[in-house]
Amino acid sequence: MKILVTGGAGFIGSNFVRYFLEQNPDDSIINLDKLTYAGNLDNIVDLKGNSRHQFVCGDISDQVLVDQLSAETDAIIHFAAETHVDRSIVNPEVFIQTNIYGTLVLLEASKKHCHRRFIHISTDEVYGSCPEGDFREENILTPSSPYSASKASSDLLVLSYYKTYGLPTIITRCSNNYGPYQFPEKLIPLMISNALEDKALPVYGDGLYIRDWLYVLDHCEAINQVFHRGEVGEIYNVGSENGKTNLDIVQFILNALGKPVSLIQHVKDRPGHDRRYAVNPEKIQKELGWKSVYSLESALEETIHWYCKHTDWWTRVKSGEYRQMYEKIYGVSL
Repeated sequence: MKILVTGGAGFIGSNFVRYFLEQNPDDSIINLDKLTYAGNLDNIVDLKGNSRHQFVCGDISDQVLVDQLSAETDAIIHFAAETHVDRSIVNPEVFIQTNIYGTLVLLEASKKHCHRRFIHISTDEVYGSCPEGDFREENILTPSSPYSASKASSDLLVLSYYKTYGLPTIITRCSNNYGPYQFPEKLIPLMISNALEDKALPVYGDGLYIRDWLYVLDHCEAINQVFHRGEVGEIYNVGSENGKTNLDIVQFILNALGKPVSLIQHVKDRPGHDRRYAVNPEKIQKELGWKSVYSLESALEETIHWYCKHTDWWTRVKSGEYRQMYEKIYGVSL
């Protein structure tokens, strides 16, 4: 089977492309990524020359390109999205364009070419803040930011294409991912890279915001299971039940690197900041037999080790140097 993967040069997408090709030796991937600031060809440099992986630089909002690639493939796994809450507060328009309209373009192409699967990767943030307990797939969506609102909207579009047209769609809603190749505007890579440079570690408000931390390879296996065995028309929460505060994570990183807590700098809180996220993964556990296998402590230590070992990667990403490098080496105009 040949699959169109969108956003496959980003953090989760690049990890998934590599994982999926390893787990499914008879399948191949067309990897469509716009290479915005968070898309990085360094993330998939090891796949260069792989006959089962074809990279295409392009926009999911480009109807002609998406139609052409969809005609060559049997299914779509859709990661591509604008994802950073802070950026959505400053510039919501690009989130509407990419996350809603881009998803619509993909759905139309998938419908036209009678794809066997359309897997839509969403987020636990569509449920909004969870003061206590946890969210199940049937809970009402109450997004708090332009980012989460755009993802909730795309979820509803995906559901409508199953109900109206019979398109075999499935939605996954994951908790906070971490691991190799994550762009250092997110909490864990930002804290690791700043600590390694002995810079201040900016923590919003009191730092007691709780997130469920999911190692990216656990997430990749969940999507792999959903792709092959998930029930069409369904939604699956993907979480590790590792709820920790931001301060817990930051202090773990400082301890692991032998850095002082004095590097922590509490900064003005983000507008509309959700206090806690928590999803119940019982459905995917019972129906598909998936369960996270990585402990938070061991996977976070491995993640820290990866960033320590790959300083060239994150220093280029943080400086913007990689943009010029890509144009020179890969001939990709950014």
